[in-house]
Order: sequence, then structure tokens, then C-alpha cells
Amino acid sequence: MNIAVIFAGGSGQRMQISDIPKQFIEVYGKPIIIYTLEIFDKHPEIDAIVISCISGWEGHLNDLVKQYGLKKVKRIVKGGDTGQMSIFNGLQAAKEVCKDKKSIVLIHDGVRPFINSDVVSNNIQSVKEHRSAITSSAVKETMLVVGENGKITEVLDRSRVMVAKAPQSFWLNDIYEGHLKAQRDGIYGFIDSCTLMEHYGYPLFLIDGPYENIKITTPEDLFSMRAIIDSKNHIGEK
Repeated sequence: MNIAVIFAGGSGQRMQISDIPKQFIEVYGKPIIIYTLEIFDKHPEIDAIVISCISGWEGHLNDLVKQYGLKKVKRIVKGGDTGQMSIFNGLQAAKEVCKDKKSIVLIHDGVRPFINSDVVSNNIQSVKEHRSAITSSAVKETMLVVGENGKITEVLDRSRVMVAKAPQSFWLNDIYEGHLKAQRDGIYGFIDSCTLMEHYGYPLFLIDGPYENIKITTPEDLFSMRAIIDSKNHIGEK
């Protein structure tokens, strides 16, 4: 079974242009999170979707799921106090949905709407072959390591540096056990799943994703999102 766990627990404080969480901001008449959910809902290899939603907005999200006819959403659960705990809440719901079936989970940001069908398929295949899939993109700028007082201590070899994005995918039992280890160790602030899994020694395998797989967190990102949609519409992409 292949389950998408979408975390949409952020409040969007960096957006600073809206009184609603960023995932519900509309772009060309459609909420950002719906763009994201539709990719997974339409994918033939995805069996179910679980969403970890910011507290108090679960009902609104459920209404949107019905409005846009999303058939694979099986659970909408409350997000946690941290991103890590929002993902954990989603994983718990995923375990309820899979009912002990061996399952692959694809963990994805609700505000990353520009993945595609190939990325989803490649994540699933990579987990089958390598136990993990960390969607990534090449770095296009020079990367610097900065020490005290703003002093540059190292210029990294750009050919050996990648940007980790999402989905980040694993066997459900592996990532769930990793989260339990973190909680037993009193750690609740891992920035993403690959950081948590690397900490506990699980194997990580990269797959390529599109450079435009951006996370919509600032007003500038909204402009970029509109530009990407316009570009895709111009060249006839769906």
C-alpha cells in the first residue's frame, strides 16, 4: 500500500499578507494545498492520503476535499506543536489506514505544489529498492560555510551539494520507528524526515526532482507560483 502523508500544520507567519494559514491561500481561485493534493489523488499508485492539518482548520479542509472531489483522502488529523509532531500524527493515522499492510509512505509539504507524477513514481520505486527516497534538486548558486563574525570558512563544491526537498519517502514501519526513537530521546525539533532518519542511521537515497519544486512560504514565493503556473499553461502542461 502506498500512502501520502501531507503535513499542513503551519500558520504561515512569514507570509505576512493574509489572516489565513498559507496552505489555504488561493492562487488563481484554488487553495495552494488543493494543487498539492490533486497530484497525489490522481496518481494511480497512490492508495490513500492522510493530512495533518493546523488545529481549528480541519473542518475547512474537509469541506475543500469534498468541494474538489478528492477521493483518496482517508484521514484529516490535527497537527502537532512542531513540524516533527505534525508528521508523527500523520504517520499514526497512516498506520490506522494501512491496517498492518506493508506500506510505503510519501511525506510531503502541503505547500509544495510543483511535483509531478514521475516524482511520485520514482519515490515509490526507490523505497522498494533502497528503503528511502529523498527528493532533491541540484544547487545552482555557490554555497558557503560561514563561521563566527560572518567569516567564510569554506566554499563548497557545488557538484557535490544537493537541496533536500519533498516528498521524503520510507517504509512506514521504518519512519514510524524513527519517530518513536526521537521521542524516547526527548527530541521534537527535527527539521524534516531525512534529518531524523539520518540521525538514527537509516539509509538515505536521493532522487532527482524538478527545480521548481519550491515551498510556498513568503509573498515572493506566491509570485513565483503564479509565474510557474503561467509558464506551464503557456506550454500546455497539465
